[in-house]
Amino acid sequence: MGELSVRELPLFPLPEVVLFPQEVLPLHIFESRYRMMLQSVLEGDSMFGVIKFDPTTKSMANVGCCAQIIKHQTAEDGRSNIITLGQQRFQVLEIMRSTPFYSAMVSWISDDNIDDFQKLDSLKDSVKEALSDVINLTSKLTNTKKNLPDKLPDNPMDLSFWIGAHLGGPVAEEQQKLLEERNTFTRLQREYEMLDHTRKQLAARTVLKESFPDIKEN
Repeated sequence: MGELSVRELPLFPLPEVVLFPQEVLPLHIFESRYRMMLQSVLEGDSMFGVIKFDPTTKSMANVGCCAQIIKHQTAEDGRSNIITLGQQRFQVLEIMRSTPFYSAMVSWISDDNIDDFQKLDSLKDSVKEALSDVINLTSKLTNTKKNLPDKLPDNPMDLSFWIGAHLGGPVAEEQQKLLEERNTFTRLQREYEMLDHTRKQLAARTVLKESFPDIKEN
């Protein structure tokens, strides 16, 4: 990357939200300190860091994802709706200030270089297959038509981020681990295990539903 590997970045801590690269995140800005942050960010390069905040321990994660504002609209009362796009991941080196909003020195992080492309490609195919099975079985069980997007990322790292972002349920802890992981293969492997586990559970429920069609799913 051409840019400096260390920079100061305003931080937007969000409970239970993990942003991944290339994912769209709409935000509603209403607190005065974040209005100030937004103003300062828009005067600069439209970048700020989204980082997971744990309300129980009142602590911030150490790794987040840079968000770039791609659209913003401010109402007369000063509230704003913005649409951001996840860029590269960062690690917090040092909190520079916490008022009026958090700002930190961060360094960009990326996945390690891959040695075994063949192994990674075959894992990517297994992941896509498991994902497609989960979608099909879910459609069958719920009698709804669920489809995968036409254009799933083909690059293994991009695919692993896409899956991380689209995990269902309250999974911010798991998503944070996937975001922090710096090995594409390990991240995809973990996602494969999760998808495979879900696929087996759904398959068992489908068999049950077909054998006992009168049993209602709760």
